Amino acid sequence: MRSHFPRALVSRIASLANTNKGDSSLDLLVVGLGNPGREHERDRHNVGWMAVDELGRRTDARWRAKFSGQLAEIRLDGLRLALLKPETFMNDSGRSVAAAARFFKVEPASLLVVHDDVDLEPGRLQARAGGGLAGHNGLRSLAQSLGTQDFLRLRIGVGRPARGDPRSVADYVLAPFELEEDVGALVARAAEAVETVAREGVEATQQRFN
Repeated sequence: MRSHFPRALVSRIASLANTNKGDSSLDLLVVGLGNPGREHERDRHNVGWMAVDELGRRTDARWRAKFSGQLAEIRLDGLRLALLKPETFMNDSGRSVAAAARFFKVEPASLLVVHDDVDLEPGRLQARAGGGLAGHNGLRSLAQSLGTQDFLRLRIGVGRPARGDPRSVADYVLAPFELEEDVGALVARAAEAVETVAREGVEATQQRFN
């Protein structure tokens, strides 16, 4: 039976239907871990979120509420990336990430998680595929929700409290960066590392940034 709808309208409806179902044409899903709320914006624990924000700024990303977080879809040298900042609080990040991963049909090798790491000295970056959870509650939530630990990571070193600092590690990571730590430069390098993962892969990123 011939449709009485204009061809352009039929095409648009089909496009929307496909969008609602999700697709597997995404090159990389990039997740920045952190906690929502202005009081946490500059926390060490939010440095993954800051890096994804910086990548969004560079690409004029338009954010929207989706998957219990903030989502933006961007283009990088012809590659299609999705940026996700879960707003579920760190300990429940997996719920947001798993929903996005299902929607975009991404495999662990196409999921990059950007997060703080107390076991790396401040300012150091390390890209890797898979690995342990290192006591990180955000990573633990992701592993539980995704059923795997094989996703890609970009670890951003924040270090531990200095000798004589009475704060616990938890209090330390939930405190803002000090001015002398130059978080702006760190976040810019982390965003460059994410771009390198997208363009050239983890091994090239390791050689350049680790």
